[in-house]
Amino acid sequence: MITPDLIVAFLTLTFLEVVLGVDNIIFISILAGRFPVEQRKKLMRIGLLSAMGMRILLLLGVNSLTKMQTTWIQFDTDYFSSNISVQTLILLAGGLFLIYKSTHEIFDKVEGDLEENNSEKTPSFSFSRALFQIVLIDIVFSFDSILTAVGMTNGIPYALWIMIAAVVISITIMIGFADPISRFVNKHPSLQILGLSFLLLIGFMLLTEAASLSETVILGSAISTIPKGYLYFAIAFSLGIEVLNMRIRKGKGN
Repeated sequence: MITPDLIVAFLTLTFLEVVLGVDNIIFISILAGRFPVEQRKKLMRIGLLSAMGMRILLLLGVNSLTKMQTTWIQFDTDYFSSNISVQTLILLAGGLFLIYKSTHEIFDKVEGDLEENNSEKTPSFSFSRALFQIVLIDIVFSFDSILTAVGMTNGIPYALWIMIAAVVISITIMIGFADPISRFVNKHPSLQILGLSFLLLIGFMLLTEAASLSETVILGSAISTIPKGYLYFAIAFSLGIEVLNMRIRKGKGN
């Protein structure tokens, strides 16, 4: 039976999935920008569909997901203590990968012109390699998304079906907007650098989240996570400033 609570939960989860999926779109857009238009569209669709499949699989295996939060390795010394689980290892690896990949892409954007003039430049970025990296980051983002969704729907009837429906609708919305966003981002190099900077922040946030979940203490100081509200406010504020700069540059160009 459909009730107002179910409708509110569904709409809230769908909105939340879209917001959390912005990270995916930015990452996929920047990687897809290396390829021709047709391959770019294909890569973005496959990437977002794999994100949807990953989220649904995690929802269907919620019990296994819960087991991943169980302490696997424990450290307890005078200088360092931590209760490490599979979940924290995935978040840690994802954060490190995002920081590495974002730094590498920023270097490539800034220094790329010099490397293009080098006759011994490295081979081009392959489609399969890009797809592999997208699937890896989908796993990390899916963990964060699903754990948030499970916490929000705790105690609500038909919670599993609500979450699956919200995932399917949100990914469908993102697929519809992914191509225009990708074209817009790849048309403006400054937005690419800004997007990569966001991914750097998100990577650092994943590191602190992993440390917080594992109750890590270094030299007597506990590491706490960065509130997502702060992060998304910084992203929205920076994006707003960049949009104003773009309008000013466009006005001067006219």
